[in-house]
Amino acid sequence: MSPMTTAIDHTPPIRRRGLLMGTGAAALAATATAGGIAAAQTDDATAPAVRLRWLGTNAWEFTTEAATVLIDPWVSRFPTGAYTSEGADPETEIEVHEDVIDEHLPKADTILVTHGHWDHIADVPYLAARTGATVLGTETHLNLLRAMDAPEAQLSQVLGGELYQFDGYTVEVFRSSHSASGEHKQILFGGTRPGQVPKRPKKIKHLIEGGSLTYLIDFGGVSFFNAGSANFHEHEIAHLRPTAVFVQPGGGHTPGYVERLLEATGFPPYVIATHWDDFDKPLTEPAVAGGNVEALRERVAAASPDSEFLLIDHLESHDF
Repeated sequence: MSPMTTAIDHTPPIRRRGLLMGTGAAALAATATAGGIAAAQTDDATAPAVRLRWLGTNAWEFTTEAATVLIDPWVSRFPTGAYTSEGADPETEIEVHEDVIDEHLPKADTILVTHGHWDHIADVPYLAARTGATVLGTETHLNLLRAMDAPEAQLSQVLGGELYQFDGYTVEVFRSSHSASGEHKQILFGGTRPGQVPKRPKKIKHLIEGGSLTYLIDFGGVSFFNAGSANFHEHEIAHLRPTAVFVQPGGGHTPGYVERLLEATGFPPYVIATHWDDFDKPLTEPAVAGGNVEALRERVAAASPDSEFLLIDHLESHDF
């Protein structure tokens, strides 16, 4: 099934949909020749349609007729100064805008957490309570969510290595690491909270990274690999052949981040830009680049010329 983007009329110059070089068909054929399972599945006429929608940052919604899966669903977007020269203010108070969540995230069956920073999990407790969704995350992620009143019965602790069957799709979990920054290769708000549930987080500095995970979501005919930051464990994912891989700007301390990721995943048919917007800006307006998405586009084109590069705008959807 050929993907199709549902576009918004306004298209700033920075935003380019469709392919960089080559065609999806060529990439699919190349992957199938290499024995890629995902490519072979994609050609199956019975494959379920999957609608992918971007909600800014690394927040993605995957919808089929039977289910809705969310990754890092954060839409409250309270300002922190993340893309200013000073960076995010660690003393920023956490806000959960329930009306915004209700507007943009009406349902969820499964919520996947890649790491514990505010722009990935701050909205999850309210969303989980309202939808009844199963939430996957590390012990630290779940302890932070517990501290924010997430329903205990819906929390599923994972470490990496799990493969779970849901209704119409599977989720495979992989260990990962967050990208580092600065001269001394430090992780923003690093650390873990194992064991006892901490006090309720009040400021963004309290939502620590807590370990990182990557996920492969397979709908039986199309599969997606997503990491919440510009890093990954190559040996964990080298066997994967997903239909689409999410990549993001950054990863300056991750050697060959884009090139190694695309090679490890078999030069996927589709490469989707993620976590590239300035998330101090409104979700209901066209995305403003926070990371250098043009440089990312060029790296993908050079590393995997037969992959289609998808740059989806805020609240746009793309059908697979």
